[in-house]
Amino acid sequence: MLHEYRDVITHMKQNDAANAHFLKIFDRHNDLDNQISKAENGEVPMTDLELEKLKKEKLLLKDEAYAMIIEYKKEHSL
Repeated sequence: MLHEYRDVITHMKQNDAANAHFLKIFDRHNDLDNQISKAENGEVPMTDLELEKLKKEKLLLKDEAYAMIIEYKKEHSL
């Protein structure tokens, strides 16, 4: 997720207490990514509607994480 901000994400992860919400979002996004991949590869049966719901949740999390990253960059002059 947001590979172009890998350095900022690493910086954020090093300060767990201040960025607990970000880490929760990051982990949930990765979990959804795995679930979606398994469904698309046929490893886990899932309806199109269920898959679409997971993709929408993943996108919302990515948008939220992106906003947090941009704010963090501003606050820490990165």
